Amino acid sequence: MDSPDAESPDAESPDADGLDFREIDWAAHEGGRSVPRRHLAFCGVVAVGAVAWALDAAVGIDRGTRFETGVGPASIAPAPGHVDWLFALTLFVVGWAVVVPLVRNPRAAARYWRGFRRNRAAVAGAGFLLVVLAVGIVGPLLLGRPSIDLSNTYRPPVFMGGTWAHPLGTTRSGEDLLRVVVVGMRVSMQVGLIGTAVVVVVATAVGTVAATAGGLVDEALMRFVDVVLTFPTFFLVLLVVYLYGGDLFTITLILGGTTWAATSRVVRSEALQRVEEGYVTAAEAAGASRAWIVWRHVVPNVSNTVVTAATLVVPSLILYEAALAFLGFGDPDVWSWGRVIAEGRSDLQNAPWIATIPGVFLFATVLAFNFLGDALRDALDPRHEADRR
Repeated sequence: MDSPDAESPDAESPDADGLDFREIDWAAHEGGRSVPRRHLAFCGVVAVGAVAWALDAAVGIDRGTRFETGVGPASIAPAPGHVDWLFALTLFVVGWAVVVPLVRNPRAAARYWRGFRRNRAAVAGAGFLLVVLAVGIVGPLLLGRPSIDLSNTYRPPVFMGGTWAHPLGTTRSGEDLLRVVVVGMRVSMQVGLIGTAVVVVVATAVGTVAATAGGLVDEALMRFVDVVLTFPTFFLVLLVVYLYGGDLFTITLILGGTTWAATSRVVRSEALQRVEEGYVTAAEAAGASRAWIVWRHVVPNVSNTVVTAATLVVPSLILYEAALAFLGFGDPDVWSWGRVIAEGRSDLQNAPWIATIPGVFLFATVLAFNFLGDALRDALDPRHEADRR
């Protein structure tokens, strides 16, 4: 019979470093004492941008003020508004959350690229979207906003006998259609990317919390998701437009804040699989908090699903904004593609280019995002590719 003083295998004993496993201070390992420098840099840039935005809103110049760009007499750019600030912040966050990890992990980036480039339509679509994004950001600063010129009404595009002074023609009021299309690129990208950023944040938070918490929390969140799914977003936009006016900033936030429910269900479904993995069970057994598990284990492992879902949310938001503008409920001070199509529908017989050219760009942009989403789904999650075989 063993002596009572002998150590049994289950007895508490320090490891080689003299640290008892159950004496680990998890608060020290959950980010309370050490924050990576890149996280500090991210928070610093976001804070500076937020302060600049707040100062511009408080003491900045009037929204109607314009800046001469120096390119020509007609090259006048509007002062930045709330949507422009939020768009810049969104682009920075997308770059930090998507581009930086790929640069830091070239092997994973190469693996994703090998799977992505198999879809040639998606590669072409990604190139087209990069051009649209770049032109939408820089173009309005160089070309300026469209202006009424009654001496140049109904000028045809250059491929229909027009001149290079107006390569895409003019509208019934003489606005240069090239400038209109370029401004529409910015508007579409702003609505799509900002709204999708809101969708990603809310859907990821709701989906992961519901999956990890379970029980009454999961039930309550999913019933709330059901309410949001059945909520009439169109009538909410109509009410806001009637009460406060339909500025692009408000419409974008409404679209993002009411279209996240379907994505949250996808995230929850993926997160439910991840919480059953061994690393989550090990973290729970080691005493890690639920918030730490969600942030360090669940969210990173559902990010592929979130990215794929986000690329399919963008075109739906672009189409939603175009439909609102087409019906006359958009921002009257913004040249959206939907607004141009609506104004050109009465001139389809004598000036078809007014509605057709913006319509082609809208169709190509939405189609490119759909190709991109389909290819990313195959590249990031090989299970979908296996299901097709």
